[in-house]
Amino acid sequence: MAYGYIGSMKTRPGRRDDVVAILLSGAESLRDFGCRSYVVGLAADDPDTIVVTEVWESKEHHDASLRLPKAKEAIAAAMPMLTGEFTSRELVVAGGLGAGD
Repeated sequence: MAYGYIGSMKTRPGRRDDVVAILLSGAESLRDFGCRSYVVGLAADDPDTIVVTEVWESKEHHDASLRLPKAKEAIAAAMPMLTGEFTSRELVVAGGLGAGD
């Protein structure tokens, strides 16, 4: 079964759109590294919270993606705009639209 990850991050006031732009900047290339689905969402009840939902071939694919130079650069660029408030949840993906085979 595929690996899933749902995480949220809180941005400093007024920086949400900047962080979203960073998160989306390399989204298309993630397919090449085993990503089946990558969705960046905005919390409806908090103007400074971003929620990212991901589905990967495996946890190893996900972990390897975080070691890519472009990912490291994106994380470094986003970190000063974040408050340090994060949540995360790992999933075993049973299926669904966008989960792939």
